[in-house]
Amino acid sequence: MALEAWMYQESEEDQRLPHQPSPKELLPLSKLEEIGVLYWHLDPKDYENDEELKKIRESRGYNYMDLLDLCPEKVENYEEKLKNFFREHIHADEEIRYCLEGSGYFDVRDKDDRWIRIWIKEGDMIVLPAGIYHRFTLDMSNYVKLMRLFVGEPVWTAYNRPQEDHPARKKYTENVLENAQVALEAH
Repeated sequence: MALEAWMYQESEEDQRLPHQPSPKELLPLSKLEEIGVLYWHLDPKDYENDEELKKIRESRGYNYMDLLDLCPEKVENYEEKLKNFFREHIHADEEIRYCLEGSGYFDVRDKDDRWIRIWIKEGDMIVLPAGIYHRFTLDMSNYVKLMRLFVGEPVWTAYNRPQEDHPARKKYTENVLENAQVALEAH
């Protein structure tokens, strides 16, 4: 099953709702590639033995991994944490997330500063480039189990918008938003 993404429709409704246009219009994966988002669909049931995941980790240098369960029963101050994840921000490094169970939404800004909503479900692995404005929320299922991958020691520092002078944002703007070629190897 392919990753689903669409242009986010602004409203005051719950952030966990799809916020899809009507009629539903899915974006091609090429729209995500244009802004540097990488995607793979893997086997979440056997991630410990998945050869494709091992190859990705080796080729991209992801040597640190942990698992995160997000749901009201397992996260203290769940609603507050969810609001915090939904604040628009960037990171100095890539954000790599592999959905093992459940589902949720990553929203990313396109070249015209509009939100694209990406619905990740079991088996979806995405890489958000350093410097891209984004946010995360669960969907109405209120549950997701994610694998987080990092190069080196994990860093979770979020830099809330505006961050136009941050080195990662400047590099992202030069490489992606100004149409420089970015090597894309995902599928």
